[in-house]
Amino acid sequence: MYVQKNFSFKNVMQFSGGHLIWLTAWAALVATIFQFTDLHWFSIPWIPLSVIGVAVAFYIGFKNNQAYDRLWEARKIWGAIVNSSRAWGSAIKAYVTNQFTDAIVSEEQLFSIRKKLIYRHIGWLYSLRSQLLIPTSWEHIRQGSHVARATRKRMKTFGVGLLDDEQTENMLHKFLPPEEYKRLINYKNTATQIIDQQSQSLKELREKGLIEDFRHMELQNLLNDFYVHQGKCERIKKFPLPRQYGSMSFVFVGIFIFLLPLGMVSEFHKLGEYGTWLSIPFTVLIGWVYLMMELVGDYSENPFEGLGNDIPMLALCRTIEIDLREMLGETDLPPSIEPINGVLL
Repeated sequence: MYVQKNFSFKNVMQFSGGHLIWLTAWAALVATIFQFTDLHWFSIPWIPLSVIGVAVAFYIGFKNNQAYDRLWEARKIWGAIVNSSRAWGSAIKAYVTNQFTDAIVSEEQLFSIRKKLIYRHIGWLYSLRSQLLIPTSWEHIRQGSHVARATRKRMKTFGVGLLDDEQTENMLHKFLPPEEYKRLINYKNTATQIIDQQSQSLKELREKGLIEDFRHMELQNLLNDFYVHQGKCERIKKFPLPRQYGSMSFVFVGIFIFLLPLGMVSEFHKLGEYGTWLSIPFTVLIGWVYLMMELVGDYSENPFEGLGNDIPMLALCRTIEIDLREMLGETDLPPSIEPINGVLL
């Protein structure tokens, strides 16, 4: 997630500057042909071009609205994960007690049980993040060679490549007992199985009398909330913005930019001797604006892609980790995640 107030000129050029080359080349080619040949028949009237431009703008606007909705929904889901996680830690501390036991359990044993349940939840957080970062077939990293290379470069500059993502595996080692780690890591959906393991642990606590029925149901409801949150994240991750919207807008922008200099050159030619050449910068500017609108939506529709527009899952996981470990009374805590290159991961 970008956290700077504004993009710098350098950031904008890194994101879209390469497109200015072919935009300029196409506009200059059309202007040169118009100026030095008699092939004026290939120019088109401005009115039909403006109609196409308006239609494309509406279509891109609709796509960008839907892309933003996906991004904002993902952020709301992770906000709910933060709240439910804090509720889980607080409930574990308050509910796992000797109040209903027949045989008193030592405070050290109670602390060990609470710590195990809270640490396992932290492991679930990092596991969920790791699973959401697995690329899908429609994300940029899985596209053609040029797009994939550009995406890898963006990841190293403004995405998950800024940090060594081996820390997810390290976190699971840290927060899951060794025997659990070896078993859970081999499941296709480790995050789901971690919550199931939490549920089995609650069952054992109920059998030992460390929680009674009401507390058991309340804690299980919190686990159900985590399943709901995980399912919502997986819905966004595994169901793309419908491709008739996600890809056709790119086609429409391409058609408009192809036709744009054919309409601009004839209009600017009316200004006089040098009007034809003036069409070049204005064609590039208008084409770049439409292209940027398309790119903004295109790079916002997948909020778990590992790029700079993404939800800052690592920062949120670290925030929850700090909160829960403080609930356990720990003081040797990791630092909060800080932005790198203006991006909070």
